[in-house]
Amino acid sequence: MRTIWHTSQSMHRFMLLAIAPFIGIFLALWMMNEEWQLSPASADESGGSPVAGQAETVHQERTDELLKDLEQSEQLALNIQSAIQTSIQQYETMTRLAGEAYQSASVQSKRPLAIYDRRVTAKLGKRIGSISSDKLHMELYPIQEKTYKGYAVKIELKSREAMKMVLGKDRMGSSENTLQAVKRYRAAAGINAGGFADDHRSGKRYPLATTIVDGQYMGGFYPTFKDLFFVGINENLRLIGGKFSRQDQLDQLKPMFGASFVPILMLDGHKQSIPKKWLTSPKRAARTIIGDFKHGQLLFLIIEGTDDFGRTGATLPELQGLLSRLEVMDAYNLDGGGSTTLVWNNRVMNRIPDGQLRPLATHFLFFR
Repeated sequence: MRTIWHTSQSMHRFMLLAIAPFIGIFLALWMMNEEWQLSPASADESGGSPVAGQAETVHQERTDELLKDLEQSEQLALNIQSAIQTSIQQYETMTRLAGEAYQSASVQSKRPLAIYDRRVTAKLGKRIGSISSDKLHMELYPIQEKTYKGYAVKIELKSREAMKMVLGKDRMGSSENTLQAVKRYRAAAGINAGGFADDHRSGKRYPLATTIVDGQYMGGFYPTFKDLFFVGINENLRLIGGKFSRQDQLDQLKPMFGASFVPILMLDGHKQSIPKKWLTSPKRAARTIIGDFKHGQLLFLIIEGTDDFGRTGATLPELQGLLSRLEVMDAYNLDGGGSTTLVWNNRVMNRIPDGQLRPLATHFLFFR
């Protein structure tokens, strides 16, 4: 695009340089015409002198010369007009060719990403649902592995209005289940977000560690401790995440919203070491994973589990294997177990471990 812009500038400079001499000639002709109009008056100043006949002859010769000059000027003007038309045609041709070159370059630049997207989509399998608008495009796929099952949601964000994270009932300390949040916001879909901590004295449920909603820190910034991470979406609609010891480190990424939990599963396409506790407590469980692909689209994995005791669901290493096969770049484990919830068109898609939806502190919502 930058090359096309410079080409356009060069064409504008070319047009100015091409027309400038013609403008100068027109000005000169106009001044000569003014001078010619004044000349007859000055030749008449003698007012009937004895040499009137001679003056008339001189005046006639002067008129003939002026007429001849006018004819030449007229021809020159026609030549200038022709040259200007030729220059305009050349300019229009160059503009058209530049536009065609831009369109071609744009198509060519998107082709590798389109090929990559088709490869990823093929690995996800048969699509069972989609939600599409000028804000986003979401695709729903079933996951059926030997030891677990669930859903994958692939999302292309096109607008900052396509996705947001909300607090339970929009208040710190409050909670509601994901279906309630979806209905309250009239969202197209919803997925549970970050972890939470309960204040048993007040009965309130607070989001865990660093939490950002609408660009604002809810309760302040919390430096990373133990295995916690922050994950969210920035102003460029890209997934951002990691461990941050200072707020300015996170601010540089321009987060719009995000939550915290543990552990990080993938970074730059490489599996990350999983803390021992999260390998066994529980070993298997319902899981919610957020990740992204090389071309910037998002992936959510929602894995079902029938109980909270580690007997069903998926292990985190199993999901790392799936993420690697799907060519996911970065991936983060969100709150799971009874918190894992996928709402699609006002319908809860996954089986809930304890039979009823859990009230949560944060939710990811998606809008048509």
